Amino acid sequence: MKLIDEINKRRTFGIISHPDAGKTTLTEKLLLFGGAIQEAGAVKSNKIKKGATSDFMEIERQRGISVATSVLAFEYRDIKINILDTPGHKDFAEDTFRTLTAVDSVIVVIDVAKGVEEQTEKLVEVCRMRNIPMIVFINKMDREGKDAFDLLDEIEQKLHLRVIPLSFPIGMGYDFKGIYNIWEKNVNLFTGDPRKDIEDTIEISDLSNPELDDLIGTDAANELREEVELAQSVYPEFSKEEYRDGQLQPVFFGSALNNFGVRELLDCFIDIAPSPRPKESTTRVVHPEEKDFTGFVFKIHANMDPRHRDRLAFIKIVSGKFERNVPYLHVRQGKNLKFSSPNAFFAEKKEIVDVSYPGDIVGLHDTGNFKIGDTLTQGEELSYKGIPSFSPEHFRYINNADPMKSKQLEKGIDQLMDEGVAQLFRLELNNRKVIGTVGALQYEVIQYRLEHEYGAKCTYENLKVHKACWIEPEDPKSAEFADFKRVKSNYLATDKRGQLVFLADSQFSLQMTQEKYKNIKFHYTSEFK
Repeated sequence: MKLIDEINKRRTFGIISHPDAGKTTLTEKLLLFGGAIQEAGAVKSNKIKKGATSDFMEIERQRGISVATSVLAFEYRDIKINILDTPGHKDFAEDTFRTLTAVDSVIVVIDVAKGVEEQTEKLVEVCRMRNIPMIVFINKMDREGKDAFDLLDEIEQKLHLRVIPLSFPIGMGYDFKGIYNIWEKNVNLFTGDPRKDIEDTIEISDLSNPELDDLIGTDAANELREEVELAQSVYPEFSKEEYRDGQLQPVFFGSALNNFGVRELLDCFIDIAPSPRPKESTTRVVHPEEKDFTGFVFKIHANMDPRHRDRLAFIKIVSGKFERNVPYLHVRQGKNLKFSSPNAFFAEKKEIVDVSYPGDIVGLHDTGNFKIGDTLTQGEELSYKGIPSFSPEHFRYINNADPMKSKQLEKGIDQLMDEGVAQLFRLELNNRKVIGTVGALQYEVIQYRLEHEYGAKCTYENLKVHKACWIEPEDPKSAEFADFKRVKSNYLATDKRGQLVFLADSQFSLQMTQEKYKNIKFHYTSEFK
């Protein structure tokens, strides 16, 4: 099969939402349709229930939340689908932001009762900035919630999206009878039996057909006719080009837990979602159909299998084809590496693959060569943009709680920081280690993983820091920069890459410093060069 045919066969997307909107459940049901798993696990796991397929870290199983992005793949209707299930919890947003650099489209999950929530707004804003095509899935229709039109209005106003419903609910909660699939012109009846893989679908191309009254009752049928007519007059016509340009967002309704409305979403997604898209690098735009391979690391995960101390770097393939045992250039290190056992992921099973194509996510066993944002190529020196570290919100000193395990602690911190779990700063003043995170829950995850994966124990001390800023002087040899370093020496640190960071203790102090040192730039992300 030609490269272009392989590219056209692939869809790589992320699923984003506020915590508990049903994102991981939806991921599982999509895998179920693809035949990748035989039974879905309950998301909130306990000793009786099986853990959700995409939540493989022990701490995720205990808390019932996703704290790391999972990479899963399956085939459906001859299309290879790669799903990136992201954490919804705001404390793990940085992992999600980075994952959004590796997707070609996104499904946004919204809870029918809660509507648009804070974390959804932040994530959708990132997608909007990058013009990522989005499909909205309104979940939990079998529960009481907001009116469909009110929800569509809320999505338009809060998320600044231009929506078009491609399915419409018939009732809700106790009165939920099913959905009318506007995209395929058929009615799906809701039985409330989660064991059924696919619900009964009845072709009804014309809503005035009296058969509709027999199926759902005259009152519900008349209400559906009015609502669909209103929706079609109020909302724009669907355009695949506008959707792919990020200008129009289709909306589907359903209940992931009950396996309802998921097939409609998947069938439409396959028809309209883009295959792998070109990506901008520091030197040029790279197109997927180019002959030479390029790809970038968007995620690193240590100890996916606690029995083997393995560490995987997840690479999104942007162009060409990636082949096993072929040497590729690691651009940052300037050396060639080859990989004997690249992994692809089918649900929770890893498989060694010989060839991978644009859009695919490949896991490479890593002995410490990779950092997030690294690029592999067939020889060309380029790197991909848009994979920054964000300025943390929380800061704590990290101390060794077991002096006998210093080496294990050092190694654990080093590897977890390479994963992008948090950021490590070393104070210039006394070389003490400071860990900065986007969310406070990250400290718990770091402590847990250090103990269970590396056999090291740590304690924390609070540190009063308002903001971390990466420093870029106009002239590194200027008297102004020398004065800045002397006056602010107590507040200066270096990050893992050796870049200078100013840890401002208050908003006022940061403003005063910026005003005093006009020729120094203060950046809130690490990617400014």
